[in-house]
Amino acid sequence: MADPARISICNGRLIDPASGVDEELAVHIAGGRVAALGPAPAGFHAERTIDAGGLVVCPGLVDLCARLREPGGEHKASIASETRAAAAAGVTTLCCPPDTSPVIDTPAVAQLITQTAERAGRARVVPAGALTRGLAGEQISEMAALKRAGCAVMSHADAHITNTQVQRGAMEYASTFGLTLFLRPEDHYLRDQGCMHEGRVSTLLGLPGIPEAAETVALARDLALAEQTGARVHFRGLSCARSAAMLAEAQARGLRVSADVSAHQLFLTEDDVGDFDSNCHLRPPVRTRADREALRAAVARGEIAAICSDHQPHEPDAKLAPFPVTEPGISALETLLPLTLGLVGEGVLGLRSAIERLTRGPAGILGLPLGRLEPGSIADICVFDPEEPWVLSPATLVSQGRNTPFLGRGLRGRVHWTLLGGRVVFERGAR
Repeated sequence: MADPARISICNGRLIDPASGVDEELAVHIAGGRVAALGPAPAGFHAERTIDAGGLVVCPGLVDLCARLREPGGEHKASIASETRAAAAAGVTTLCCPPDTSPVIDTPAVAQLITQTAERAGRARVVPAGALTRGLAGEQISEMAALKRAGCAVMSHADAHITNTQVQRGAMEYASTFGLTLFLRPEDHYLRDQGCMHEGRVSTLLGLPGIPEAAETVALARDLALAEQTGARVHFRGLSCARSAAMLAEAQARGLRVSADVSAHQLFLTEDDVGDFDSNCHLRPPVRTRADREALRAAVARGEIAAICSDHQPHEPDAKLAPFPVTEPGISALETLLPLTLGLVGEGVLGLRSAIERLTRGPAGILGLPLGRLEPGSIADICVFDPEEPWVLSPATLVSQGRNTPFLGRGLRGRVHWTLLGGRVVFERGAR
């Protein structure tokens, strides 16, 4: 792979929430890092100049949950196809859950993923190591070895550890190595065979529901264990108002806990399932309008520090069966930024706060030196037009997955350039 060029990005509005910068400043890049902001350093001669006039320049986006389907699910997508989609979406770092096939419970699988991503060269992929072997919830994995292999966090993906003693032991073990646990709170027994939010719409449609308690019961257990063990825990994909309130109360008591929410949870509700739209078959399910508004408020207050895509690309057949037996999930990388900017348009967030939830917030949760633009920092950069209108269609999607309920919807905000470690990995209009 060629060495990064010396690049100057000029005339753009630089927004870096990590350093508090929001002004028109040039960014000069050399050796894959930010060489200077503002005037070029002495002796610097750009090999390429990018005119970002009228555009926003910010750190590359950091996505805490994106399934790339490789290894084991290449009929749905691949690391090459989905990191290409990430670059087109301004995402420079992705955290990959461990529920690949084979599971990311050995250093060999973790290294396979990172090396495959490095060869593709479009985005940085951070694998999450499996909390237990095979995600079976019985034996704790070799976390120290997984950490050395590049796993920044430990996760149990969407699987629930039913044995509370195993969960406690995993938290204690992770704390020993300074690792953050990514947990998605869901009680397996309460979820049962549910396929959407349990409430008015599920009753009207005759579909089995997933009660709010499936999330809050699991969340209560894991908050208690986090307090008992002192573990640093990040809760993935909160979906209801009560969960947001429980999180805020735990944070106020000083627990080392954080959370994210999927961008689509901040827009969709149970009503969008409508006439059995399988693209709205999600896990966790979209819930009520009141839940959506409570999640938005928690994001605005910073209690939920990150917005993620929860990207789950599927082949067309996965969404063609009757609603309850279709596979859950949305192809969501390319709607992450425009949906978040939609919150700005609706007055939920300011532009700087929106960018923070996509950069500094998730980077801090991963514990990685990313999501910032200052002299010496890694030159992961997203250059986008926050106002440019466009319509999401199969033709505009770069991801191999076309499964999204936002097809045909008008969006605002489009990426023009993405740089990864000082290299241009996406340029709108370029072939």
